Amino acid sequence: MTFSPKTIMSSIQVVKHPKPENLQSLGVHHWPIWEKEASTFPWFYDEQEVCFFLEGEVTVTPEGGSPVSFGAGDLVTFPQGMRCIWHIQKNVRKHYKFG
Repeated sequence: MTFSPKTIMSSIQVVKHPKPENLQSLGVHHWPIWEKEASTFPWFYDEQEVCFFLEGEVTVTPEGGSPVSFGAGDLVTFPQGMRCIWHIQKNVRKHYKFG
């Protein structure tokens, strides 16, 4: 199966409320924390990011793609090379890891 670059770059993966043992095996709670108030801004992922949301509600719209919503308790992977718009509806606090 082959994917066009657009398909790969707009593929945000969301795992709703992953099991604690899965988070532990990833080492999520040792990752740095990022916080941001409600806002809207453009973003570009020059490398993959995996993050676990502790607080907040967000909708991210990939360039040329459909909006994806997630929030507290979700494990989210953003692909390398994706351009998008972040719309934070409720202040965010998340663990994150690039690469």
